[in-house]
Amino acid sequence: MVPFFSARDVEAAVPPEVAYDAVHEAFVAYARGEWTMQPKLYVTNYPAGDFRAMPALGGGHALLKWVTSFPGNPARGLPTVSGIVVLSDAETGLVVALLDAGAVTALRTGAAAVLAAETLARRDASTAAVVGVGVNGMAAARSFVARGRRTVVWDVDAARAEAAAAELGTDVAASREDALAADLLITVTPGKAILLEEGSLLPGQHVSLMGADGPGKAEIAVAELARARVFCDDWEQASHGGELAAAVSAGALGRADVGVLGGVLAGAAEGRRSDEEITVFDSTGLAIQDLAIARAALARADELDLVQLEL
Repeated sequence: MVPFFSARDVEAAVPPEVAYDAVHEAFVAYARGEWTMQPKLYVTNYPAGDFRAMPALGGGHALLKWVTSFPGNPARGLPTVSGIVVLSDAETGLVVALLDAGAVTALRTGAAAVLAAETLARRDASTAAVVGVGVNGMAAARSFVARGRRTVVWDVDAARAEAAAAELGTDVAASREDALAADLLITVTPGKAILLEEGSLLPGQHVSLMGADGPGKAEIAVAELARARVFCDDWEQASHGGELAAAVSAGALGRADVGVLGGVLAGAAEGRRSDEEITVFDSTGLAIQDLAIARAALARADELDLVQLEL
């Protein structure tokens, strides 16, 4: 019998502070070559959406996430992100758990956004904001709050922003401009429109760009990326399907211009160099992050009343 973690079970097993530590461990293990993965494979059905296959190996387990992104689904009363995570024992090949992919994705996205922000922030950074409080944006805001940071939220849907703030026990930013001026900024929008134009980021500011996770999406202008110190989660993946893709295609940025977060966390690469430097993190979402969350959930399987499936 194989345990199945519903979205609620994943959230119960892996609170934001546990997700943060697990994702930190995964970035370091990947940077050191202890965990491995391949760039995600897209199976597209545009304009409706796309399917993504994401494998990873590490920590005694192998993982495959089959997940979707269908932006029009909320209008149908359906989630944008759905799918399944299959976790297997790396020694026997046997499936040891199945998990709701949407919940795993949200947890690791929120954790990675805040981990990057805190790693690359200037020393006296104090204000924090999340722009876009859908499922993944809420996960990022919860992670900020769990880290003890007072956080404001903003969303194009004012009612959603108010509901998010009430749930989090925080405030709605006075305006989009106020939110975008935070020392630590996380953007989690659909990536259909540029949010940060050239010259919009302030000296010493950090932004974690979480919305542009596929081809054709962007939250920041290429010229603004080019004037910042840029980091990504994985060069191979980000340079083809993240914010970096347009900048690389335009010749504005190359491999030597971009740092990798895991290298900074592992102590093998330099992070922020001055309090005035603008830092940007381009996130495309990594299978090793999903693996970290799945393993953290499995560790608490005995504490939960999980559905058991016969495969």
